[in-house]
Amino acid sequence: MDYLHCMSIIILSLLISVATTTTTGLKACNFPAIFNFGDSNSDTGGLSAAFGQAPPPNGETFFHSPAGRFSDGRLVIDFIAEGLGLPHLSAFLDSMGSNFSHGANFATAGSTIRPQNTTISQSGYSPISLDVQSVQYSDFHRRSSSLSKQGVFADLLPKQDHFTQALYTFDIGQNDITSGYKLNMTTDQVKAYIPDVLRQFSNAIKNVYGQGGRSFWIHNTGPLGCLPYILDRFLVTAAQVDKYGCSTPFNQVAQFFNTKLKETVIHLRKDLPSAAITYVDVYSIKHTLITQAKKLGFEKPLIACCGHGGKYNYNGHRKCGSKMTVNGKEILIANSCKNPSVRVNWDGVHYTEAANEWVFNQLVNGSFSDPPLPLRMACHRMDH
Repeated sequence: MDYLHCMSIIILSLLISVATTTTTGLKACNFPAIFNFGDSNSDTGGLSAAFGQAPPPNGETFFHSPAGRFSDGRLVIDFIAEGLGLPHLSAFLDSMGSNFSHGANFATAGSTIRPQNTTISQSGYSPISLDVQSVQYSDFHRRSSSLSKQGVFADLLPKQDHFTQALYTFDIGQNDITSGYKLNMTTDQVKAYIPDVLRQFSNAIKNVYGQGGRSFWIHNTGPLGCLPYILDRFLVTAAQVDKYGCSTPFNQVAQFFNTKLKETVIHLRKDLPSAAITYVDVYSIKHTLITQAKKLGFEKPLIACCGHGGKYNYNGHRKCGSKMTVNGKEILIANSCKNPSVRVNWDGVHYTEAANEWVFNQLVNGSFSDPPLPLRMACHRMDH
């Protein structure tokens, strides 16, 4: 066992010890609702409602049909809801069969924090950036107050005190990083606009706080350089690949973003004295899963389960669920692998349900959180 690995284990043990010590005597929070903001990592049907359903085989493992998620099953946000004893979140944009009594999901796949000067057909980025999600939340909050008193809506909308008692979850920023590379920017140019991205992120948090939100659960961004679509699209050279097969430059930019995000959180704690803000190091969890996949019971962490061809089973023109007409008959050419339960990556961009569940199981106890509070304690503010 090398020195760094030993130190990682020691530090993790200390974090768990601190988490146990600091939570002694604290009561578990009663979160009656969750309001989520984000991108495809936490989209439970927003983009599908607006631009068309994520096609089969998405959803095959848990929902047994497409369910608005870019995965074979549940996402981390689904496990968070289950962990708090709440139903899965309905997407704000989905009018079909939605129940918002326990919160709402404003995330859409392809969302960025900063608005993109492009259309979804040009770049794939959602026009529903974080500022739009913030407006949607504000409108939802305002209209719930009056509509919840009218007939059937009383059972479909949150009670007014739920907005203050709710957990506000954020998982967004990944697409802001990649958007610059798609415009052929250099790494230095991408890093240069990250402070503005995080300024706009900070504004979104302050908007929720201004409307009574007090408990915030913020995920940092994952190791982008380990995603098949990054490795395929950006033609990473051998010199840029680490010993695990991931792109070092993309992972370094993700870590730079995360460092600045954590600084933003520290400033927010000073600016919002009544807020309990938890910063969750999802990067470390996902990086461990990918680099230690075999030890953890997973396989082929850099190869998409659902895709078509190429080194990483990823083709940007034939994504998961793509069909082709052969001899007048439509056939699925980008199908899922035989056993998604042992795979990390679902479609080149997103994770499998099994991977999402593993990630959730690592973060739920607070050992990767700052402050090191478990999910159920995230309403408590700790001095820093």
